[in-house]
Amino acid sequence: MNKTIDDLANRWLKRRPDGLSQLESRVLQSTLERTTISRDTNKAVAFHQTFGDRLADTIARIGGSWSFILTFIAFLVVWTAGNVWLLSRDAFDPYPFIFLNLVLSMIAALQAPVIMMAQNRQTERDRIDAAHDYEVNLKAEIEIMALHEKLDELRHGQILGMRDEIVRLADLVKRIDEKLTQQQPPS
Repeated sequence: MNKTIDDLANRWLKRRPDGLSQLESRVLQSTLERTTISRDTNKAVAFHQTFGDRLADTIARIGGSWSFILTFIAFLVVWTAGNVWLLSRDAFDPYPFIFLNLVLSMIAALQAPVIMMAQNRQTERDRIDAAHDYEVNLKAEIEIMALHEKLDELRHGQILGMRDEIVRLADLVKRIDEKLTQQQPPS
């Protein structure tokens, strides 16, 4: 049974082959070749990462962690306590902590774009994962349809076999009845 992508597209996707996307053609081709379609998308993404990409991901991962938040709160408490109570007269950043505000503003100015870069990269990763999930799901649906088709063919063959067997048995019963009728004396 030689199937082509055109046959599969018409039968299972109810579309003409020229209306298929590249992804759908690849799925149908893998179905014909009986090969897997799933792959580790993380490896593909990691392979194309630049140093800046890895740095942005690391900064976003650290900057969004509880350990960073708690450490930064501790730093702020030490800074304010040190300048208010410990150093009172010789404080290098007296109340209203103008230098601390400057440092916090610079950190925020640098951290926000880096986190946005990491979010954009995560969005792209999610897009790749979604496309891969669609590809795998489409392949699974096609394989299930192929299994249903095979089961239907088997069931049809069994029904034809049972029909032939019933015809054979009916013919046998008819012959037995005829023999019994011939052997019985007329009354």
